[in-house]
Amino acid sequence: MISALNIQHGWRLSPFWRLMVALWLVYIVWGTTYFAIGIAVQSFPPLWMNATRFTLAGVIMLAWALWRGEKLPSWRQWRNAAVVGGLMVFGAMNLVVFAQQHGIGSGLMATVVTTMPMWLALWTRLGGERVPMTSWIGLVLGVGGALLLAMEGDFSASWLGALAAFGAPLCWSVGSYASRKLDLPGPAMASATEWLAGGLMGVVAASLIEPQNALSNVTHEAWLAWWYLLVFGTLIALNAYLWLLQNTTAAVAGSYSFVNPAVALVVGVLIGKEVLTGWVFLALPLIGGALAMIMYGPAIVAWLRRQSRPSGGA
Repeated sequence: MISALNIQHGWRLSPFWRLMVALWLVYIVWGTTYFAIGIAVQSFPPLWMNATRFTLAGVIMLAWALWRGEKLPSWRQWRNAAVVGGLMVFGAMNLVVFAQQHGIGSGLMATVVTTMPMWLALWTRLGGERVPMTSWIGLVLGVGGALLLAMEGDFSASWLGALAAFGAPLCWSVGSYASRKLDLPGPAMASATEWLAGGLMGVVAASLIEPQNALSNVTHEAWLAWWYLLVFGTLIALNAYLWLLQNTTAAVAGSYSFVNPAVALVVGVLIGKEVLTGWVFLALPLIGGALAMIMYGPAIVAWLRRQSRPSGGA
């Protein structure tokens, strides 16, 4: 709810700090959601987990949007929201859960997601927008850093899990690009309609595929993880990401995927008692360089050019 950071009580965050808050919400919160998903799917039927999570989130956001005075979307906007929600909520989110159910560890899943901004940059370029060379360099550095992080820990996989893992960022990138191009309602209403559309698609699929009484066997820990995913992963962080898509470049919005593996790794060490082998110390500088090139690449290049010019003399 980054738009809410322009709050109505006498103060307003500058554009720079709104950007920083949105980025760090996505960086930190989404880095922890892979661990939460791993806990939830131990007893939560995956389709029902995402369907209930996003349907409820959509209802909450719809009430919030109406309270803020946003108008209900037109039929065209509902259709566009269904396209975005189908790709990002129903497609990508369920593929993430399916991948983790079929042998993809949370750390490896976070690593595979680093391919997303490269896909998004490609769609952006094919769509006619310019992607600076510094952003491409940053994307390559970020993927390299994430691959080094994948050397940490035990990352088991199956071919079904691997296909789902790589399909998730592909769906997410197409949905992200579509959300930048399609006619959608205001920010809160756009989130509400996308989540409702994707969540209801999940309800239909879960009703057809998963047992109707499956929710009765969900453990207390899995329900706590579900609530964390609903409140922090969806209502807070996903709203921040959708705001970023509309208010910054595709490369900056997608930069979360380089930071998330590092956060997931820290969570695994602190909570999951995983042991580091040392690759992280090589990976983090690459990730830092990636963020610097994506966020400040043109300014860095301009500064280097100024420094390389011969100074005038008397």
